Amino acid sequence: MTDTVADLIIRIKNAYMAKHKTVVMPASKLRENIVKILVEGGYVSSYAREAQQPQDVLNIDLRYINGKPAVVDVKRVSKPGRRIYRSADQLPQVLGGYGTAVVSTSQGVMSDKEARQKKIGGEILFQVW
Repeated sequence: MTDTVADLIIRIKNAYMAKHKTVVMPASKLRENIVKILVEGGYVSSYAREAQQPQDVLNIDLRYINGKPAVVDVKRVSKPGRRIYRSADQLPQVLGGYGTAVVSTSQGVMSDKEARQKKIGGEILFQVW
């Protein structure tokens, strides 16, 4: 697997489309930090990291609002073949502020709003709304 971020967001999107309550995937620090941002943004309800052999797994509980998925769509911005970097003042506003862009910065993975507050830019991983 070369693109773990794309794998994470597509597994979540596919689970929503199939109306699953949870999704299970291999854990990593990057995936766990991204899922924390999705929990804070209200796109998933919760997650738990479980120790298993040979690799830990993430159990993600999906969130539905009146029977509809909390995630409408996801767009991968920076890809392995083309990385997209932006400064803090050039970070995109997803749907006029209703969506969230996940940014990998020198201080860790964070949402676009948090990166603007800290005035740091970085690689735009994906947008979710």
